[in-house]
Amino acid sequence: MSPNSVLIVGAGPTGLVLALHLSHHGIPFRLIDKNPGPGLASRAMVVHARTLELYAQLGLADEIIAQGIKGNRLHLKEDGRDVATLNFTDFGAGLSPYPFILCYPQDDHERFLVSKLAERGVNIEWNTTLKSFSQTDAHVRAVIEKSGDETLFEVEYLCGCDGARSAVRQGLELDFPGGTYSQIFYVADVKVSGGGNDDIYANLGETGLGLILPVRSTGMKRFIGTVPEELQGKATLGFSDIQPYIEKLLHVHAEEVNWFSTYHVHHRVAEHFRMGRAFLAGDAGHIHSPAGGQGMNTGIGDAINLSWKLAHVLQGRAAPTLLDTYESERLAFAKVLVASTDTAFTGLVGRGWGGRLMRTVFMPTLAPLMTRFTRVRRMLFNTISQIRIQYRHSSLSSGQSKSATCAGDRLPWIAALDNFAPLRSRDWQLHIYGAVEPELAQTATNCGLALHAFPWNTDASAAGLHPSTAYLIRPDGYIGLVLPEQNSRQLADYIGVNHLKF
Repeated sequence: MSPNSVLIVGAGPTGLVLALHLSHHGIPFRLIDKNPGPGLASRAMVVHARTLELYAQLGLADEIIAQGIKGNRLHLKEDGRDVATLNFTDFGAGLSPYPFILCYPQDDHERFLVSKLAERGVNIEWNTTLKSFSQTDAHVRAVIEKSGDETLFEVEYLCGCDGARSAVRQGLELDFPGGTYSQIFYVADVKVSGGGNDDIYANLGETGLGLILPVRSTGMKRFIGTVPEELQGKATLGFSDIQPYIEKLLHVHAEEVNWFSTYHVHHRVAEHFRMGRAFLAGDAGHIHSPAGGQGMNTGIGDAINLSWKLAHVLQGRAAPTLLDTYESERLAFAKVLVASTDTAFTGLVGRGWGGRLMRTVFMPTLAPLMTRFTRVRRMLFNTISQIRIQYRHSSLSSGQSKSATCAGDRLPWIAALDNFAPLRSRDWQLHIYGAVEPELAQTATNCGLALHAFPWNTDASAAGLHPSTAYLIRPDGYIGLVLPEQNSRQLADYIGVNHLKF
């Protein structure tokens, strides 16, 4: 490896998580950002269960949860009138160690990640801009600028985590197809009289979309909504213009405004997430509606998927072809996500009869009824929490399954067996739920592959696993190989084909 094997451009959540994981893997890198420091606005608010599971592999989940606020209930309003309440407290029970929605403002989130990098001796190069870059088969040559001085240096890989206006994506001349919603939206962090509770509130009536989420323990609330039509043509718009509408819509009184902005919502996916030795992650590769709070969580997922693959290749533990799976896995998911959030968001804010039906009938009337059923609650949690993400069509996913859980799926969590604890190694490992065949155990030992044997029980069966089947788990907690017969030859072949070293 060269002294700086990777250049990360952008120190938002995606770039920070990528840097943190590369640091844990022992990969040298440079992390630059054009801004003077971490963000000062709350922006992305929600941290989902799958992200917390991935943070748990670094031992960080509990700290983040302690700093955030659990949103356990959603109160639905129609033109300011309470119509229904959805209880989120048990939506993910038995599916994840984190069966809730966590509200954690992005600026706090970024400062937390920066502090963890600082503990590891990582210096973030603020006020530093990527000016240009070129690449060959062997390296990337980058020019960066700080305080008017330009520096030329070489790295083995370049990672663009630099947002929707990504300099890396533009330098690669990649298209960013998609569209922009016609409505103008507002976002504000506001202190309300009385403080209120930590629940989430949503108005979905004819008069407009409005949301309130808890931001901080100080009682600050996040307001999100559509700017009233009669104000959308106004040249300059401040919180005082919208305040009467918000207070009437959501029955609150604003005392103090910390931050206010208006914006258009976009939905776009880059045509590629990789070109040669350059990669895109987070908003540089995909942006979508705020429906479900998926954006930041998806970027963090990109970072973790890419980090262990870069580490393996740079350490000689896998062939460079492993990096091809980053685009095939994450681009496919991004396209599905953008399409699904676009559909949901259009339903929530659309001006046609479909949008009105969604806001005035389905959400306030049918949604509370449907979510009384366990199957519906589990389906919603699986989708929103991102634990349903799977890579079944990846070239890294192999082996036939005799159960519901297949190669490419996230390893199911089984609380009684504490089967997520070994994932903290952030390395390949073999899981067997039931009896272990001596030949397979010996093969694992010969390869230097950690083997974790768990007793078979009804919880394992309910989670979709099969007795005495061996599951080869990737560093990110997804199943790479399923071995129903604990076939040692099949394990050896998988290791050989992917040039893996443990």
